[in-house]
Amino acid sequence: MKKSITKLFAGAIVVLTLASCAVSAPLMVTDNTRGDKVGKSSYSTLFGIPLGLHLETGVIAAAKDGGITKVATVDQTVQGGFIKGTVTTVVTGE
Repeated sequence: MKKSITKLFAGAIVVLTLASCAVSAPLMVTDNTRGDKVGKSSYSTLFGIPLGLHLETGVIAAAKDGGITKVATVDQTVQGGFIKGTVTTVVTGE
């Protein structure tokens, strides 16, 4: 009985560790033309806590990355697992 409970617990840990999902959603749309430039910024999380003390992420960082001065659209993708996750912001514009 004790062995089967241990195996069940170990199996549950493996499943939770490997399970993940991704959600992508638009955050903002403006009247500016879409343009050809794309900028990205992202950060990682560990158990939902952002890694790093001074994270330069978000819309401004993504716009700087792509050299964008007029933002057209902003999308955000959250990829998460039980342990590690990633949040990515994508900005398009001119």
